[in-house]
Amino acid sequence: MTRRPLRIGNASGFYGDRFGAVREMLTGGPLDVLTGDYLAELTMLILGRDRLKNPDLGYAKTFLRQLEENLALAHERGVRIVANAGGLNPAGLADALRELADKLGVPVSVAHVEGDDLMPFSEGALTANAYLGGAGITACLRAGADVVVTGRVTDAALVSGSAAWWFDWAPDAYDRLAGAVVAGHVLECGTQATGGNYAFFTRHDVRTPGFPLAEIAEDGTSIVTKHPGTGGAITVGTVTAQLLYETQGVRYLGPDVTARLDTVRLAPAGPDRVAISGVVGEAPPDTLKVGVTRIGGWRNEVVFVLAGLDVDAKADLVKAQLAEALAGVATVTWTLARTDHLDPDTEETASALLRLVVRDPSPDRVGRGLTAAAIELALGSYPGFHVTAPPGPAQPYGVFTSSLVPATTVPHVAVLPDTTRHPIPPVPAPSAPTTPAPPAFEAPGSGGGTPEGDRGAAPVPGTGPAAATTRVPLGALFGARSGDKGGDANIGVWAESDAAWQWLRATLTAEALTTLLPETSGLPVARHELPHLRALNFTVTGILGAGVASGHRFDPQAKALGEWLRARHLDIPTHLLSADPAPEGTRP
Repeated sequence: MTRRPLRIGNASGFYGDRFGAVREMLTGGPLDVLTGDYLAELTMLILGRDRLKNPDLGYAKTFLRQLEENLALAHERGVRIVANAGGLNPAGLADALRELADKLGVPVSVAHVEGDDLMPFSEGALTANAYLGGAGITACLRAGADVVVTGRVTDAALVSGSAAWWFDWAPDAYDRLAGAVVAGHVLECGTQATGGNYAFFTRHDVRTPGFPLAEIAEDGTSIVTKHPGTGGAITVGTVTAQLLYETQGVRYLGPDVTARLDTVRLAPAGPDRVAISGVVGEAPPDTLKVGVTRIGGWRNEVVFVLAGLDVDAKADLVKAQLAEALAGVATVTWTLARTDHLDPDTEETASALLRLVVRDPSPDRVGRGLTAAAIELALGSYPGFHVTAPPGPAQPYGVFTSSLVPATTVPHVAVLPDTTRHPIPPVPAPSAPTTPAPPAFEAPGSGGGTPEGDRGAAPVPGTGPAAATTRVPLGALFGARSGDKGGDANIGVWAESDAAWQWLRATLTAEALTTLLPETSGLPVARHELPHLRALNFTVTGILGAGVASGHRFDPQAKALGEWLRARHLDIPTHLLSADPAPEGTRP
């Protein structure tokens, strides 16, 4: 007998997300399961430093406070809670939740998933955690757990593990699991699926977007929606944007299943409802990703304000005056942001910002002594000298790396409500993919060739040499979203009509991307096509250095890289710009 769809929501996209979201989701409408994603690469470093101070810590303390206010409500409404807030200490968080439940007099059972922590891992590692799948969550829910907390599982595993429990899927139900993984990827970042961080945000009221939920069917298809009356919007466009976020390639590798993103189909299914279907799943790899954080050294920074005329000369003067103090520092980076305007009518718009960032293995070489040397220039440097903040001490910075280990070497364990330890068997040996996936490639003219079967494709209508064009920002026609994966960044770009997609596919090569974004020049750039989404996805390797915690760039998580791309101007066929857009994000 077919079971009704699982109604599963999200109440956290990161450690520090909207505190009241748990109550909003519990009171906004019916749910079967409520998930929360609290972990990211930077979070693991933060939790690692917490654990150094107190071995009993290492989990997301916010989650415990949220359940103090909402555990009774969740129990009353029959909603299971599944969250990765356990971080580096899921057993400790589970114990704290049991104490909380006893104090509140709420009769809930608590289970947790562990085995991801691989410390000690390698010299200098602060944390080392394998990305587990959802099978441990499934086992805990099958054993009757009302609350399941995990360490480092994949973000989407919170949803796929819950769906496998609800429908009693077998481990090799790849298409169904892949459908749930795709739904989980849409939900995992919370309000990014409901209009938050959305390229076309002016189309909707996104002042307080509601959190998303999915209705997952037994065949793995789903509908993404939100509670009635909540802010934001669910459209094919908002779902497309989240699907492109922090993914690399057409195969979305996971511990339980490999989801083929080039098979995903989206369609509107009513107001604030988007259907996801067609997802093909393949066997998972026989390895697991391990995220490793380290303390990379010490950093400091000073931002000088250069107002008025002769900005370049003022910057050169400061650099020359500090050259002796900076001698011997391991890494010195100067960045001049020309935020000044011509003939400015305010002092702020008359000013540029010169940013000095220093890094060194020793805190002494980049500590107060160095920043004090910068402040000592105050009365003897360029006219109008001032800085944005007083000098401060050196701060530690982190480094994130990843590696692969055989899945058979990771002790994935579900600790059930009665404290029984239930080992999760390793993933089965993968079979050959049943459907070939296209490799990363460059479109004609990029120097990278084309895939088999694509050579000599017909020209895009209306784009010949005589076609009229208008020079406008790329974002006048196309959406984009970007994010980080360790030291790499991804940029997803999508079109809203078939004609615009054909132009985008032919025009935005990897070579064109590096021309538009000069900071990517010299870095490896891979381009992947997702035609059902009318989208391209680019991976820029190494642009973020050692990851977000190292503060390598002005935008260390590449959150705005896509918006920078949308701000660049190109000659776009005028007929594409003048065409009436279809209802947002619709698909034929």
